[in-house]
Amino acid sequence: MIENIEFKNYDGEISQGCLALEGGAFRGIYTAGVLDYFIEHNLNLNTAYGVSAGALTAANYMAGAYGRSALLILENRNNKRYVGLQAYKESGSIVGFEFMFNDLNRQYPLNEKVLFSKEKNLNICATNVYTGQAEYFTNHDDSYTFYKAIRASASIPIVSKMVRINNQLYLDGGCVTKLPIRKAIEDGNKKIIFVGTRDASYRRFVNKKEIDLVKVLYRHYPNFVESFSKANEVYNQDCDLIDELVEKKAIYRITPSKKVDVSRLEKSIKKLSDLYYLGYNDAKEQFDKIIEYLKK
Repeated sequence: MIENIEFKNYDGEISQGCLALEGGAFRGIYTAGVLDYFIEHNLNLNTAYGVSAGALTAANYMAGAYGRSALLILENRNNKRYVGLQAYKESGSIVGFEFMFNDLNRQYPLNEKVLFSKEKNLNICATNVYTGQAEYFTNHDDSYTFYKAIRASASIPIVSKMVRINNQLYLDGGCVTKLPIRKAIEDGNKKIIFVGTRDASYRRFVNKKEIDLVKVLYRHYPNFVESFSKANEVYNQDCDLIDELVEKKAIYRITPSKKVDVSRLEKSIKKLSDLYYLGYNDAKEQFDKIIEYLKK
C-alpha cells in the first residue's frame, strides 16, 4: 500500500482552528493518516500543538507536506540509520534525527515558506530536564531553535541523549504531558480538534520498572524524575478532561476506531500501513462532522 502514498506539497487557504496532537512514536502514523486527509481536502488549520511524534507530524501538516509523515516511517522503518544502534551512533537517539533532517529532507523537502508563515502558529512541547516542566517552542522562533525543539520533543528518555537548547537540556515532551490539550485551552483556542493515537477508552498504568530506571539514569535531575513519575497519572487526568469536553461539545476528538496493536517502535510495515489508513478513513468518515464543528 506504500505505493499509493505520494509526497506532495500543498499551500492552500488557511482556516481558523486548532489541532492538539498526541505522540506515541510510530503510532503517530495514525495522526499522519488523519492529517493527510485534511490536507488533501483543503482543511489547513492555522494553529497546532504537538508532543513527541505529534510534533513531527504537526510540522509536516503545517508545511502542507502530504504523505511525508507516513513515507518517512514506511519507507525507512528497517533502515538502521533511521532506527537502531546506527541511528544512535549518528544522532544520539534511537531514532535517526541526523538521517531524518538531512538525507530524508533532501528526498522530501519541507516547504519552509509555508511552515514558518506568520499566519500559522505551531507549538512544539519539550520537557526541560532541569525544571521538569513542559516548555513550548514555536515556528516563530529562529529555524535552528525550532528544529532543535522538534528533535528534543521526540527524544525518548533512556534511549536518547538530552538535547541542548539555549543552555538548557530537554527530552521528549511526553515525559511531562503526553496530551497538549490543556495548553491549547489555556492559550484561548476555541475550536480544538484533538487527535489521539489510542482509542478513547485507553488509560495508562504506572510502569514501576521504567520509573525506577529513570530514577537511576536521571538521578542528577530530581525535578525531571518527579515529573516523569507522575506523567501517566497526568495522562489519565487529561483523558478524563477530554471526555468531559467532548461530552459538552467544547472540542472535537478523533481517535482510532479500532483497538491499536502497534508498539512505539513497531517493526511490521503492514501494521503501520494499516494504522495510517485507519487514520485516513476515520478522518474521511467524520469529515463532515468536523467541518460542522469548526463552523459553529
